[in-house]
Amino acid sequence: MDQNSMDNDLRTVIESRHHDPHRVLGVHAVDDDNLRLTTYQPHAAGVETFDRDGERISLSALAEFPGIFQATLPRDWVPDHPRFEISLPDGHRYEIVDPYSFMPTVGELDLHLFAEGKHLQLWQMLGAQVLSVDEVVGVRFSVWAPNAERVSVVGTFNDWDGRRHPMRVLGGSGVWELFIPGLAVGDLYKYEIHSRLTGETRLRTDPVGRAFEMRPDTAAVVPDFHPFEWSDEDWLNRREHWQWDRQPLSIYEVHLGSWRRRDGEFLSYDELADQLIPYVQERGFTHIELLPITEHPFDGSWGYQTTGYFAPTSRFGSPQAFCRFVDRAHAAGIGVILDWVPAHFPRDEFALARFDGSALYEHEDPRRGEHRDWGTLIFNYGRREVQNFLIASAQYWIEHLHLDGLRVDAVASMLYLDYSRNAGDWLPNRHGGRENLEAIEFLQSLNHTILSRNPGTLVMAEESTAWPMVSKPPETGGLGFSMKWNMGWMNDSLSYFSEDPVNRPYHHNLLTFSLLYAFSENFILPLSHDEVVHGKRSLPAKMPGDERQRFANLRLLLAWQYTFPGKKLLFMGSEFGQGNEWSHARELDWWMLDYPVHQGIQALVDQLNFTYRHEAALHERDFEPDGFQWVDCNDRNQSVISFLRHGHFQTLLVVFNFTPVDRPGYRVGAPRPGRYQVTLCTDSEGFGGSGRNPAPTTAVEEPFHGQPCSLTIDLPGLSAVVLKPAED
Repeated sequence: MDQNSMDNDLRTVIESRHHDPHRVLGVHAVDDDNLRLTTYQPHAAGVETFDRDGERISLSALAEFPGIFQATLPRDWVPDHPRFEISLPDGHRYEIVDPYSFMPTVGELDLHLFAEGKHLQLWQMLGAQVLSVDEVVGVRFSVWAPNAERVSVVGTFNDWDGRRHPMRVLGGSGVWELFIPGLAVGDLYKYEIHSRLTGETRLRTDPVGRAFEMRPDTAAVVPDFHPFEWSDEDWLNRREHWQWDRQPLSIYEVHLGSWRRRDGEFLSYDELADQLIPYVQERGFTHIELLPITEHPFDGSWGYQTTGYFAPTSRFGSPQAFCRFVDRAHAAGIGVILDWVPAHFPRDEFALARFDGSALYEHEDPRRGEHRDWGTLIFNYGRREVQNFLIASAQYWIEHLHLDGLRVDAVASMLYLDYSRNAGDWLPNRHGGRENLEAIEFLQSLNHTILSRNPGTLVMAEESTAWPMVSKPPETGGLGFSMKWNMGWMNDSLSYFSEDPVNRPYHHNLLTFSLLYAFSENFILPLSHDEVVHGKRSLPAKMPGDERQRFANLRLLLAWQYTFPGKKLLFMGSEFGQGNEWSHARELDWWMLDYPVHQGIQALVDQLNFTYRHEAALHERDFEPDGFQWVDCNDRNQSVISFLRHGHFQTLLVVFNFTPVDRPGYRVGAPRPGRYQVTLCTDSEGFGGSGRNPAPTTAVEEPFHGQPCSLTIDLPGLSAVVLKPAED
């Protein structure tokens, strides 16, 4: 390298514009016998190094290049990785190992896979990794920023000074890398990015950071490199062979920050493991679904505006503490599902938005790249690296953190280019249509990857439109999800139950319409957080009548959910009939459990979960038309509905009375003669009802309702009754 080129490189380094500082800094040959050591220490008064025998050698400061120190030494004097002792103007000294003496630590195969969008363990390539290189322990940082002119690692270890640790770009990959010896777990860091497009310099947190400091601060944290010692091998082995479509799936949806608190403060992951897991186990739920705990800056977003796609939020503790929570849930027989948000991300300047000065993760055109309603940005699903980032995030939570499934938020907003947009404010696809072809391809790839690599796990869609084949395989044209939230059932059911019983005969079809499409998808029946906020009122408050009738109606609604075809999801607080709307800012109203009416709702949910889990007819043919059969769906005048749930070897008869009028001697068709036991009645005194439980009854061979037999039952008002043929 001639002197002019060398001077230009040195000038570019001190101007913080060099894309390959390793070409200038570190150890370089002068000739066959001598090496030149160059380091840039803009804050230093002096720099010394040590030869192979430990003797001190001073480096010369270059007056024309402030902060540059150099020494030319015989080749055999210079260690592979020189040490520098930095002297500060105030007299303090400290030692470092030269970061610019190391070869790249990101391999060509890693870069190739990432460029192809196929690096499924991206967290091992990008982000911060504690490594030992040539027996030197430190942290390797790498980040994707293809439109940066310069990227530096800044943090507590260099006083957040972007001049001191500039990174090198690896070829044309757009990936920047630097190994810094001596750093440790717990160090805080960000990237300082100088954009060659805008000329601006911005601090960004790590997109693949696996731990972050407590909000409102936003630095990433060098993660613990010791693997968590899991004890859930038996659970994972059983899960691999789990036939979830034929098994009970009853999900307790939880916002960890407001389930319960300690003196107004959040519970830790360990405290939640102590309290939440036994509570869920006692209630009889099979799974916990967590509102997003991916790191996020704003409590009021409930986690749906994610900035850390690879990090459990630090609000409740460390990633290791979160692993303990999952491990303990599995030990208790409880699965854990994450609400995961690939539909959009916030505009916060410290995170993904215009990450390297360009629309890197989002679309450049706001007609594709912005959610007008939510004030957020939309991922560019057509970019391979962005697809890779999101799929690797999903895989990280499943593979590395042992979660059992993902619920994908706002799928409808991903599928339609004109979602919640006015005419002229959206761009059609290449065929002129409104379907987001890139998002469809992404979702198909996501589901195929996660479900094929992790047998027994679940990926569920919150999708609110009539998009076909959401839960059908991609090879047949579907999106490939395991299941879809049945928003139609939820809306129709809540609309019906909000009606005064006097008016219910005129709205009877709201109950029956769902069966026209009940088996078109693998459905989950959600009574979720979205239905008890923003003025929608709590579940009891939606019900008509006085307190007795409101809670009788709530018991009916819960029985309707648990006996209808589909898996179950219930938001926290609804299991005891919380009277107030949910607020993320405070814990649930646990004091309500001092009152019998709320104790009764909780007792009913316990019994519903028990019955649902132990009566195969209620779960093993949820997605098969032959698993359900109307007995009578036409008695709108009396607002009574009856149906059969068929298992492979068992049948249950379910009868609902949606009015407060008792129906003594009500005749119902039955599939077989003989004695029928009352398995459950929502009017039982233990559930807060009147205690008018129907007596066991006998079906006789008198055809009725299209059934070969019939029985009569004293049907209490506003009640659901589950009948089971007695064993022969």
